[in-house]
Amino acid sequence: MKVSKVDFAQTNQFSSLFQDYITEKSQLKEFYNLFPRVENFEDQIKQKQFSEESRSVLVDALKEQYQHIGEEPENIELLAEDNTFTVTTGHQLNIFTGPLYFIYKIVTVINTCKDLKHKYPDYNFVPIYWMATEDHDFDEISYFRLNGKKHIWKTEQTGAVGRFNTKELQQILAAVPGMPEFFINAYTKSKNLAEAVRSYVHHLFGEHGIVVVDGDHPKLKAALKPVIREDIFDTAVKPLVDEQSIKLEETGYKTQVYARDINFFYLKDDVRERIEEVDGKYQVLNTEISFGADELNDLIDQNPEYFSPNVILRPLYQELILPNLAYAGGPSEVGYWLQLKTIFDHFKVAFPMLMPRNFALVLTSPIETKMGKVGISIEDLFKPKSKLEAELVTKSTDKDIQLNGQKDAILEWFDKIKAQAQAIDPTLSQHVEAQQTKTANRLDIIEKKFIRAEKKNQSDRMRQLSAVFDEIFPNATPQERIDNFLNFYMVNPDFVNELIAYLEPLDFRFNIVHHD
Repeated sequence: MKVSKVDFAQTNQFSSLFQDYITEKSQLKEFYNLFPRVENFEDQIKQKQFSEESRSVLVDALKEQYQHIGEEPENIELLAEDNTFTVTTGHQLNIFTGPLYFIYKIVTVINTCKDLKHKYPDYNFVPIYWMATEDHDFDEISYFRLNGKKHIWKTEQTGAVGRFNTKELQQILAAVPGMPEFFINAYTKSKNLAEAVRSYVHHLFGEHGIVVVDGDHPKLKAALKPVIREDIFDTAVKPLVDEQSIKLEETGYKTQVYARDINFFYLKDDVRERIEEVDGKYQVLNTEISFGADELNDLIDQNPEYFSPNVILRPLYQELILPNLAYAGGPSEVGYWLQLKTIFDHFKVAFPMLMPRNFALVLTSPIETKMGKVGISIEDLFKPKSKLEAELVTKSTDKDIQLNGQKDAILEWFDKIKAQAQAIDPTLSQHVEAQQTKTANRLDIIEKKFIRAEKKNQSDRMRQLSAVFDEIFPNATPQERIDNFLNFYMVNPDFVNELIAYLEPLDFRFNIVHHD
C-alpha cells in the first residue's frame, strides 16, 4: 500500500463551508474555538475541565459496557487519570460497519492520539468511538454494499437501534461467502446491536487503543440532568442555536440542523419519540404518554436515561461525559458543529476542536491498470465524466471534431456586423447581438454532436472509462460513501492496519490509497 494526496478543492466534492473551514477563512473563526493543529492541543487541554468524579463515573460505566467482551481495553483504566484526554469520532451503527468512511473515522482518531502522545509525552490520549445507539432511523443503518451487491436487514423492531436484537442478521451472515469469524461472533453472541458493534470494533481496532462508548447508560445520563431541565422547561437551547445559525447564514453559508423548542426524545423500551409541550402538558408524540411539569421534573431526577438528546444536544452530552479535546467528522458534521458553539458557551463546556476525518479513495491494481489503458490520471478522476469523455475523444481522434477556429471566426464577423448596425441604428445592434447568441448556441450543439459521434467511434474506450468510474464512483457516489471495507479486507486482512500505518490525521488533503 502507498498513499498519494490531492487537495480537497481539486476533488470537486466538498462544500464551500468545509473548504473555508480547513483553510481557516477569517469569517468562520467566531464559530469555533481552536483549529486542529497539533500545537493547539496544549491550549485545549488547559481549557478542558473534567472532574475526578466524572472520570470515575465514566470508567465504571465503560467497565459495565465491556463485560460481554470478556476483556477490556487498558485505556479504560487510563481514563481515571487526570492527565488523560480523549479524541472522539462518532457514527451510526451501520451493519457490518456500513460504508468505508466508518473505518476512516476511527483510523483518524487512533492516529491523532499517536501523534499527540509523541508531541505531548506527559499526557495520555485515548481514541474514542461514540456509538449512536439511541438513533432510531433504522433505514440509514440497515444495509451495506459488498462486491456490488446490496445486503439489507429487514426487521419490524422499533425504537433505539442499539437495543435491536441481531438474530435476523444470520441470514446475511449465511449469504456472504467467507464472512469473517469476528462478524459472525459479534452478531450471534451479542444480546443487541450495540454489543455487536462494540465487539467487532474491539476486534478490528482494540490493539490500537480504541474505546467504544455507548451514551445509553443511566450513570452517564445523570450528567445531562441540568441540560434536560433547561431545554424542556426554559426552552433555553433553541435561541442559542438560532443566533449562531443566523450569523452563519448572514456570512453566506447554508445551515444544516434546526433546534426545536424541546430537543429531547423520550426513550424507553422500544419507544424513542419527541417530547412536545401541548397545553401545559408534556406529550410524547405518537404515544398516549404525557406528563405534568412536576411529574416530568421528578422523572428527570430519577430516570435521566429516559431522555435522549437529538442532533443538537448529542455533541454537548458527549463533551459532558468525556475528557475530550477534539471531534473528528465529515463535512456535514463539521458544518453542524459550527452552529453549536453558543450552546457550549452557555453551559460552560469547552468547545472541542473540529477535525476533518480522513477521506480516501482506494485504487486497486486492476483499476489502475484500466486507468492506464484508458489514458487517465488520478486528477482526471475528479472531473465530470462527460467532460472527461470529451477530452479523451478529442485527444485520441485523428479527426477535427471541434469548432474553435471556425466558431471564433463566425462570431468575429458578427462583431463587425454589430458595429456596422450600431452606426446605422443603435437598436439594430441588439438584434444582431441576439442572432450572434443564437448562432453561438447552435454551433455548440453541432460541436457536441461531433463529439457524440466520435464517442460512438471510440465506444470501447468509453466502456473502459465507464468501468473505471462505476468502480470508484458506484451509483455516481464517492466510493467511501457506498462500498464496504470487506471489499478490500477479504482480499487483504491487513487492510485496516495498513490504513492506520499510512493515513495522516492532521494532513487535511484527500488520500488516494494505492492498494495491491
